Amino acid sequence: MKNTALISIHENLGAKILPFAGYNMPILYEGVNAEHETVRNSVGVFDVSHMGEFFLKGPKAIDLIQKVTSNDASTLTIGRAQYSCLPNNEGGIVDDLIVYKMGEDEYLLVVNASNIDKDWNWISSHNDLGVIMENRSEEYSLLAIQGPKAVEAMQSLSSIDLSQIAYYHFEVGNFAGFNDVIISATGYTGSGGFEIYCKNDQVESIWNKVFEAGAAFGIKPIGLAARDTLRLEMGFCLYGNDINDTTSPLEAGLGWITKFTKEFTNSVNLKKQKENGVSRKLIAFEMQERAVPRHDYEIVDANGTVIGVVTSGTMSPSMNVGIGLGYVPTSFSSLDSDIYIRIRKNDVPAKVVKLPFYKK
Repeated sequence: MKNTALISIHENLGAKILPFAGYNMPILYEGVNAEHETVRNSVGVFDVSHMGEFFLKGPKAIDLIQKVTSNDASTLTIGRAQYSCLPNNEGGIVDDLIVYKMGEDEYLLVVNASNIDKDWNWISSHNDLGVIMENRSEEYSLLAIQGPKAVEAMQSLSSIDLSQIAYYHFEVGNFAGFNDVIISATGYTGSGGFEIYCKNDQVESIWNKVFEAGAAFGIKPIGLAARDTLRLEMGFCLYGNDINDTTSPLEAGLGWITKFTKEFTNSVNLKKQKENGVSRKLIAFEMQERAVPRHDYEIVDANGTVIGVVTSGTMSPSMNVGIGLGYVPTSFSSLDSDIYIRIRKNDVPAKVVKLPFYKK
């Protein structure tokens, strides 16, 4: 198992540390619900340094990105980021990622920790364009400072006006005493805030200054367990659960990042799928009785016939109701459709709802 540069800090804070995506990661500090609440109402900090960072440079960098990603990266200007995915040749997804336009011919791709090697090999296999590729995942740390008070709490650490960085935009500049820090208005929680990319030898100092600056705002460290409940309340897909090598972006409700204004990996077949319609869809559901749906629980119809499987599920800390995502035949995907979740031999009623689950 690898460690992030902050492992000793997490240990000293009494975090519950477990293996995740090849790293020893802080899963929990004081408890999921309390940490979840902190991010929804004030500000919390996640160490997500396990994520992967690839830099692509050269005049053909955009061409390579256009070839391997589903979204249209040609619309990016310097200082903007874009959510996208890497389709495979079989109609599934290699990974989902964020593409940052750093300079005229320079891009940063941020990929999931568990897929770093897979993604690197996949993109490299398509690089017949002479693009300079650098895997700098081992050099970079990443802090997600999330919550409605993040801007106010962090403003003293930078001369950049943080309130002016729009969603999915970023600045490169001074933060917590260091230059060339990437301050990105992105995150996985739906509660606003920033993701801070810095070098490993800077992150401990930045972490300490972030907590000093945020002390008056009730800032707290947050583990990956609360990151999961926060993202699920927003209906954000988790790779390995809700999307994988066998799920089409169109089935997963990611048609909005699948642009047929260009050609990309398997775009011909995905375009046919869009025209013909998909046979199954990723749906969001709420339990109609007090019950907690879990990953891999069966979804059944009124007759008890298995029609799908839960891909993500939890008891929503914000709403105090069981919520989940799962794939079902398209005929069961309409809003308000009645489905049932099989929990220990009991078929518990649930209803298909619109995302996000959590509305501010």
